[in-house]
Amino acid sequence: MTTLPRAPDRLSDEMSSALGHAVSGFGFLEEALKRAIFSLTRQGLGERATDKALQNWLKRMEDIADDTLGTLIDSFGAAMRQAGIEDHKSLTATLGKLRLDRNLLCHASWRPGKQPGYWHPTFINTKGERFPTDMHADDVHTIHTETLAAARRVISIMRATGIDGEWAGADEEAE
Repeated sequence: MTTLPRAPDRLSDEMSSALGHAVSGFGFLEEALKRAIFSLTRQGLGERATDKALQNWLKRMEDIADDTLGTLIDSFGAAMRQAGIEDHKSLTATLGKLRLDRNLLCHASWRPGKQPGYWHPTFINTKGERFPTDMHADDVHTIHTETLAAARRVISIMRATGIDGEWAGADEEAE
């Protein structure tokens, strides 16, 4: 006879709320990265792009709609380097940390921590490493704040190109 795994512990409302806000922040960061990649790579085509170059670029822009955060970060880093953005290493490092934070928050199974109000994320990364410490909702709020700050940096780079990019659903709003 096999035994069923135990049901997960119910997260506190405070932790659930913090995780929800953090996840929505990652979604906003992904959207900002897509727009910035659009803007930086469109600017790189120049005003006299060939039809073939323009078609290849448009195909790539369609493909990024399904890219993961990690792939978007890599594409954005490459676009920043090609565009000659000076602070690309610092922002790329920040985005790399957020990639790891996202994987942890989105894929962990949560168990009560050693202290009241703390939760332990049961998660093993691709290197076989476990997350060593318990987390509080305040820790998750900090990640959310860092995510939004990075998204603002990405958007400021995008806006500096003069090309505002495409917001998902923008055409639906016009209807």
